[in-house]
Amino acid sequence: MRSQIKLGRIFGIEIGLHYSWFLIAFLIFISLDAQFRASNPEWGGTLIAALSLMTAVLFFVSLLLHELSHSVFAKSCGLPVREITLFALGGVSQIEKNPASARTEFWMAFVGPLTSAVIGGLCLALRVFAGPPDKPLHAMLSWLGYINLALAGFNLIPGYPLDGGRILRAIIWWRTKDKEGSTRKAARVGQAVGGIFIVFGILQLFGGAGFGGIWIAFIGWFLLQAAGESYLQSGLKETLQGVTVADVMSRDCTTVDGHLNLQTFVDDWLLKSGNRCFLVRDNDGLAGMITPAEVKAIERARWPFTTIFDAMRPLQEMQTVAPDTPLQTALETMARHDLNQVPVVEKGQVVGMFSRAQFVAFLQTRAELRG
Repeated sequence: MRSQIKLGRIFGIEIGLHYSWFLIAFLIFISLDAQFRASNPEWGGTLIAALSLMTAVLFFVSLLLHELSHSVFAKSCGLPVREITLFALGGVSQIEKNPASARTEFWMAFVGPLTSAVIGGLCLALRVFAGPPDKPLHAMLSWLGYINLALAGFNLIPGYPLDGGRILRAIIWWRTKDKEGSTRKAARVGQAVGGIFIVFGILQLFGGAGFGGIWIAFIGWFLLQAAGESYLQSGLKETLQGVTVADVMSRDCTTVDGHLNLQTFVDDWLLKSGNRCFLVRDNDGLAGMITPAEVKAIERARWPFTTIFDAMRPLQEMQTVAPDTPLQTALETMARHDLNQVPVVEKGQVVGMFSRAQFVAFLQTRAELRG
């Protein structure tokens, strides 16, 4: 879940929105507007619309604080955090590494619901200063208080990868000392919880709940998919144990002269060879790397007048790995920098290329031999 709209940084963590966020923001605004109109029609349309908008904004601020608590705690434990993305089902912290201990996992998961519970409690306590229940500020604080308490309770459901599921994983991990086994067990529970949500949502739909039932079923589907992917990922980590980049990489590195123009490169090399990654050489040796991504960044009309040197990714900007790098570490590096391939360098010399396509081929071969 990546951000399409960047909002800025907080504590060095990128904050952004996924396009699906606008859908849920609109639905929450409409729901609040209808709720306030039904309970307090005397407030007038303008006040109700403004109150609904402000309440919705504060709700998403509370969601952001929930995710920030996860991310800040992770950073305090030395875990890199790429970004926080708000989307249709709430928010997600892109923490790039798993905790090294069950204790860290427990507190990193628990701090989110704790933050939501504290926000909810503060909102309900502040109602004392907001006047009687028929006042707009009182209504806003009441809604924010109860919704944040509900958010804390929902996230404690032991459905991996919800916070409650991660807490369950941490407890199983602590008791069994088996990190990957605990992940698989928590993921199975998460799949069961997702299935229950789907069945309950469908029953609610046929019981007259309408959109609410559909939404519950959709949340269940999301949990079912996420838990299933977590289960597969855990098995994948076991498959990759002991496998290094040297076991998978291609040692046939195609190089091209950096003085070629892009039109010649595309016609004579890129289209005819079928390769997607080329090393670029100059008189002093390796100068960089060029892929279709760099070519597409240049307008087609400029290809005859642009050299590979002008379009390539320079050597100093390239991520590289060593042949003895564990395969999982190399994949994490590529994911962190959004790369499809990396040069494999040993003692200053390029000895191969490692790509996601080679990784997929490796998995397919393993699956066929085990099948």
